[in-house]
Formats: sequence, structure tokens, C-alpha cells
Amino acid sequence: MMLYRIHTKQKLPIDVEEAWSFLSNPANLALITPDSMGFDIISGADRPMFPGQIIQYYVRPMAGLKIRWVTEITHVVKHRYFVDEQRFGPYTLWHHKHFINPVDGGVEMEDIVDYKLPFGILGRLMHNLMVKKKLQQIFKYREEKLTELFGRFPNTSKVIQMN
Repeated sequence: MMLYRIHTKQKLPIDVEEAWSFLSNPANLALITPDSMGFDIISGADRPMFPGQIIQYYVRPMAGLKIRWVTEITHVVKHRYFVDEQRFGPYTLWHHKHFINPVDGGVEMEDIVDYKLPFGILGRLMHNLMVKKKLQQIFKYREEKLTELFGRFPNTSKVIQMN
């Protein structure tokens, strides 16, 4: 079994309340997802985040392939963190932790995603050929979009680590 991890950090010049307000609103996920992903929320984004919330959407990870994805918000600590886990979708495992940490002059957002692909060796091959690159593009887009929406934190760069 091959378990992969994405670990990103980004500082933004906003306070914890503003960061939480934006990030804990499931409808905003569409704003920070590349248009090429064909992200379309079906249900579950009509109210603020809470433990047990089920969010359903469609994504198009590649042309011609439309996938239904269902996630559950499993943990929420207001102004600190929340966790979403895939219940149905393209991964065998998807566990995504979102942290909001106060820092001088703003917040540091930290994402840790642990995931596993189906199909054994074929899944590992697909990870190396395209999945890893696609996820890097999605998180890079997210960084750029959040900077566009909230401004650049002085003297920082974003860190993306993947195994």
C-alpha cells in the first residue's frame, strides 16, 4: 500500500476570523479550484461547516472524465482547524486537514493531505505520470487565488511538499 502526502503552508495578511469565515464556507471551495477541474457542488454547501456535514460535488480531473466526489467534514474546531474525508470518489483514501495558525501580521494556512490511489501498481504509475502533477497544479492555483483575494504576505514563499 502506497500512502502519499501533500503538505502546504501559505501566509496571508488577514486575521483568523476572516480566514476562518472564508475557508469554513464550503461554497468558497469552487473559488479556489481551477476552472479546468469542472468543480460543481451538488449539495451540502448551503450552510457553515459542521462535523458530520456531507458535501457532494462533481470534478473533472481530466477531459471527458466526470467523477462524483462525496466528502464528510469529520472535525471542526472554530478558528483553528477542520478535517474533510472522502466517503466516495476517486481515491481509496483522502484525509485532508486544514489548519489556521495566527502569526505576526496575519495567518499561516497549513494543509496536510494523506491519500491513497486505487488499482495497486497501476495507481502508483498513474500517480507518477499525472496525479501528483495535477495535485501540485491545484494547490499552486489555490495559493495564487488566495493571494489574489487577500494579498501577499511580506517576505514569504509557499511551501509544497509531496512524497
